[in-house]
Amino acid sequence: MAEKTSFPKVDFVPATAEDYEEVMSISGGIYNGVDYLPFRYHAWLKDPQRRMFLAKCEGKVVGFESFILVDDGTTAVVEGLRVAPWMRGRGLAGMIQKFCFNTLHSDHPEVKRVRLTRPENPPAAMLTKYKVINSKAVMPLLLPADQLEAVLNLMESRVNDLDRSKNLTILGAEEILRFFEESKSREELLSGGFLVQGWLPLTTHKSNLNLLLRRQIVWIYSHPGDSNDSASSSRVTTGCGGTQAYLQGFLSLGTPAYPIPLAEGVHRLDIDLFGNDPSCAKVHILEQLKIAVQALPAGIGIICVLHADESLRTELGQLCEGVTPFYYVVEQMIMEMEI
Repeated sequence: MAEKTSFPKVDFVPATAEDYEEVMSISGGIYNGVDYLPFRYHAWLKDPQRRMFLAKCEGKVVGFESFILVDDGTTAVVEGLRVAPWMRGRGLAGMIQKFCFNTLHSDHPEVKRVRLTRPENPPAAMLTKYKVINSKAVMPLLLPADQLEAVLNLMESRVNDLDRSKNLTILGAEEILRFFEESKSREELLSGGFLVQGWLPLTTHKSNLNLLLRRQIVWIYSHPGDSNDSASSSRVTTGCGGTQAYLQGFLSLGTPAYPIPLAEGVHRLDIDLFGNDPSCAKVHILEQLKIAVQALPAGIGIICVLHADESLRTELGQLCEGVTPFYYVVEQMIMEMEI
């Protein structure tokens, strides 16, 4: 006997550009207005590594899900789950995920695991299937357009001489490639070679390099023990300047700021921090913010989402004291399941 549901038959079909408005119509208010999907939807459609699906009921879009193949095709990262408000709590999310898993088994048998990111307090049922493989503190901040300069000046005033002594290097493509190639030193900074950028959980497998480069991320690195000859100001250089090993210090990745549904004239910036040196963390955040602000059109404010080792939460809270917090989530959890 067919399983009974509390709604009519659901059909699953590939998502298209023409479905954008319907998908957005069921996504209102998600993530308190800082949803990434409106900005990424059309780019995702062009990504050959990604598949996107709709759940339709009586011809209407009632759900959405996507997965992207990473780690040389052995891992599927599930992203973007959406369920229409009037269908929530009725088992549709489970149906969508079951469809995606069946698709992986039939069309991508080389996939061995599924990975996803979640905020704090995942459902108990999820914890019976997935294991938590990493977590980070999340600190979202609201920087209105008319306060950007004041906020940067405030943070700058809280950076001491020790913080300023940290050299910052903006990595180019060759240095990023070295990051992926030098496995021993990489693992000293990224446990297990694991990296998350803008809630996309990846390993540093070389096959993921092009995916990351396409995102136009700002990569900033500080080598352990590096400091300026003069401690009066931080210095940013481009390129590695030799054969120095880059992978034992501190790394930050900054997304280009992008528009979000919260309000017209507000963009989102994710800064992912790797390492536990608070001095490095402070100067990296400040530099990433300066770079992002320089690229913003006039009159644009920012929701800046910091992702950092939990051990840094207190000191980063002091750096950002007086900056308006924005309620979003407080923890980022990376979960994985073998299939």
